[in-house]
Amino acid sequence: MYDIIVFSHLRWDFVYQRPQHLLSRLARGRRVVFVEEPVRTDGAARIEASFPCPGVTVLRPHSPLQSHGFADDQLAVIAPLLSAWCGSNPLLQPVVWFYTPMALPLLDVVPAQRVVYDCMDELSAFDFAPPELLDREAALLARADLVLTGGPSLFEAKKARHSNVHCFPSAVDVAHFAPAPAPSRVGDAERRVAEPIGSPRLGFFGVIDERLDIGLIASLAAADANWQIVMVGPVVKIDPASLPRLPNVHWLGQQAYD
Repeated sequence: MYDIIVFSHLRWDFVYQRPQHLLSRLARGRRVVFVEEPVRTDGAARIEASFPCPGVTVLRPHSPLQSHGFADDQLAVIAPLLSAWCGSNPLLQPVVWFYTPMALPLLDVVPAQRVVYDCMDELSAFDFAPPELLDREAALLARADLVLTGGPSLFEAKKARHSNVHCFPSAVDVAHFAPAPAPSRVGDAERRVAEPIGSPRLGFFGVIDERLDIGLIASLAAADANWQIVMVGPVVKIDPASLPRLPNVHWLGQQAYD
């Protein structure tokens, strides 16, 4: 038996996507410790633990530093916090699982038996990507025992860089999304969101960021004024003012899954 400790650039309580799909299942047979990027605090550095589902412990570092993500100065704060937590909560033959190469130096804190790199996005292509990301990814690929990719294009990009790369495409978590909301579970707020919007409705559900083709959304809406373009999801890393504001485009933000 072994435990899994995960370093992620995504928060567990953000949208429910690949990390939650996979790790909630792996947690059925072993302990999963999910380490998030730090959040800013005015007090002393500390680590907060929560337990969102059976078998999963989420560790959220709180840091007084201003820098974002797993920046080097943040790593210097996180490492002793994580070391102390692991000292009080020993990990059994830990597999260290990375969603971001930026956390690679924290490998010094955990006695890894195996290292997994689950590449769900080409993070270097994102806006504001750290300049050291590519070098750190190369170091992670050199250290990893197993590399997974979230789709075929990522597989093609990584397959020549490691001897044990597998295409493991992201998908829809049927068990999570299948239950239809009973009338008693749908409140007035949800009804107000849906009822004023006519039909036919063309929907998008997901994170709205720089990867979205904003021009395509505007063109689609302009093609037929009767089409109602319903965009559901948080807007991150882009200016909300850049989104097309047309009568038949509806930006609903992040909604409860019910």
